[in-house]
Amino acid sequence: MSSKFKVQSSKLRSILFVCLLFSVVFQLNCSIPNLETNDCTEARNTVKELYSYHFGNDMKFTKENLKQREKYLTDDLKKQLENQPESAVDYFTATDDYPKAFRLGKCEVVEADKMVNIQIVLFWKTETRNEQKEVQVEVVKQNNDWLVNKVESK
Repeated sequence: MSSKFKVQSSKLRSILFVCLLFSVVFQLNCSIPNLETNDCTEARNTVKELYSYHFGNDMKFTKENLKQREKYLTDDLKKQLENQPESAVDYFTATDDYPKAFRLGKCEVVEADKMVNIQIVLFWKTETRNEQKEVQVEVVKQNNDWLVNKVESK
């Protein structure tokens, strides 16, 4: 009986090995490819960090709030915003009716390794209101960093 048990044990190990091998091959072949360019991925990280910080803090346009966000902005945009008067209108959402949430949308490469446009979808959701609006964020690469250069309402 022991030789019969050894044969069955050997077959069982072989079957388990084949199952394990198929499992590994299946997982490697079923990975989801990233269809987004490196430019979009890198620029998206900057925009996500900026908007996450922005939504987690005071969104009113003040010189102090601008200073807290300047590491995400090009020098040109910083200068432009520094020359604007303080206002209830938020530059990054283009409204004084601050949205409750945002989502990053599609990314378009305008010029490889230089400029991309990223769509931001803004959301207002309450018991009486369910609305969304889009802004377009222009992100440019300067000194190996992706920085926000312009935000436009769509």
